[in-house]
Amino acid sequence: MLEKDRNTSGDYGNTDFQLKQRLIYAAAVLLTMLLGLASRVYAEELPDFVAKHAGDALWAAMIYFGFRVLFVRCKLFSIMLLSLLFCYGIEFSQLIQTDWLNGLRGTTLGALVLGRGFLAMDLLRYTAGIVLAVSLDLMAKRR
Repeated sequence: MLEKDRNTSGDYGNTDFQLKQRLIYAAAVLLTMLLGLASRVYAEELPDFVAKHAGDALWAAMIYFGFRVLFVRCKLFSIMLLSLLFCYGIEFSQLIQTDWLNGLRGTTLGALVLGRGFLAMDLLRYTAGIVLAVSLDLMAKRR
């Protein structure tokens, strides 16, 4: 079970506070999504390293922020682990090759969500993206 945050710096029981937090995280989801899509569309204008790795790292960061929208009262560490498990689960699911699943992966949305083929490097990219998102979250909480 996800452990609730016992941070005393905010009133996590206050529904107005929770709504404000959810809106901030939702904005982070949208911004991260736009940056991820832009990293694919403008890949030729970006440095090779960024073009190669940013999309997957940003996808994982978006997943982290999405879970923060849903579980705003949970500890950052719990959400980090949940995000890693989700992203790794999606990546390992790419080892499963069935007609109906490959049909889903053949669509634009399916490819964005489910990916197309397993790459061990993606696990590193997901980890980096989630660590970056958690770091940004911690920096924002300290303010």
